[in-house]
Amino acid sequence: MVTSAALLSVSLTAPAALAAPAPKTSPSATPPARMSAVGGARLGLPGTQVNLAGGVPVLPKDLTARSWIVADAESGQVLAAHNAHWRLPPASTLKMLFADTVLPKFPRDQKHKVAVTDLAGMGAGSSLVGIKENETYTVHDLWLGVFLRSGNDAVHVLSAMNGGVPQTVKDMNAHAAELQAMDTHVVSPDGYDADGQVSSAYDLTLFARSGLQKKDFREYCSTVRASFPGETTKDKKGKSTRGSFEIQNTNRLLSGDYDLSVYPGIAGVKNGNTTNAGATFTGVAERDGRVLLVTVMNPEKKEHNEVYRESAKLFDWGFKAAGKVQPVGTLVPPKSADAATQPGANSSAGQSGGAGGSSSRPVAGASVKSGSGGMGIALGISAGVLVLLAAGAFLVNRRWPLPDLMRRRSRS
Repeated sequence: MVTSAALLSVSLTAPAALAAPAPKTSPSATPPARMSAVGGARLGLPGTQVNLAGGVPVLPKDLTARSWIVADAESGQVLAAHNAHWRLPPASTLKMLFADTVLPKFPRDQKHKVAVTDLAGMGAGSSLVGIKENETYTVHDLWLGVFLRSGNDAVHVLSAMNGGVPQTVKDMNAHAAELQAMDTHVVSPDGYDADGQVSSAYDLTLFARSGLQKKDFREYCSTVRASFPGETTKDKKGKSTRGSFEIQNTNRLLSGDYDLSVYPGIAGVKNGNTTNAGATFTGVAERDGRVLLVTVMNPEKKEHNEVYRESAKLFDWGFKAAGKVQPVGTLVPPKSADAATQPGANSSAGQSGGAGGSSSRPVAGASVKSGSGGMGIALGISAGVLVLLAAGAFLVNRRWPLPDLMRRRSRS
């Protein structure tokens, strides 16, 4: 692990991000000429970015999405992208950031009785899992409602447990900044259309990659169907009973549909659809030991399940191109992980270059703060070893798919 981490420490320097335009509710019909360059200069350019060469398959010709990205989940290499940093309404794919932010705060077996105020403020026409006031649910139940049914009611209950919607929005924006997701501005934690609420294909992919480091996140996003608690009723004798009903994942590459087959190797992550956002989707899939992340935002073609069809085509291309195509950028690590693997505060060891000016800084699993002054060389060496071990541990954790990432046909 130390050897692997040490090799990764020879990294490229990420180009500075360009100033992003102010978020808007309704994006223009064309991407801005200047977008963020986080992850590589080419990712900040409008249009399709890919390095086609001998042996590299051509991209599908019938892609209509405003923005998309194909990335290797483990290395972080961006294999191809189209308007990767275009700030667009995210719809319920924003729930990945919500989960990555809030999920670690509550144990899955914690119970919560829903108050009337917990369900206040949901947008008209919100997707719901069917939570009832004055009923008690476990945190596990609520997360199943978030991931499978994209339930805004479950999001609002969990937000209430987290101190309320404003606090949750603040937490999400802070976590987005920590992940270096600079295109994202959160207004509503459930992804419902709101003035100024935007993200990008690049940022959504960062959220998925971060969330998939968490065991519970992997479990929920890969669950196909589950039993969800119903409403308590009383019979004529006054005896209370509470049944349940089945919920199914609305990610159609995971659960399938009458006109769409389950995608081979799919293991999550999250879909969305609103008036302003159109259809959005981020997915993770594995084939022959390689794990890819694909994000697609707002296909212009409005056929049924089009966002999944275009995602499947990009997955197919990515698995054929991986190992052959030169990347056009990289998925950057969180700020804390990035800082933990840097050679020192006064070092300028980064090198520029690489495909498309991309960055491939190493990713560490934990932030390790190194001391400075008064502790001697030995302490500095010890801190360096801890950093390398942390990076090695992260590499092990990233070896997807793990056993609990497999698709689930039932979950109680």
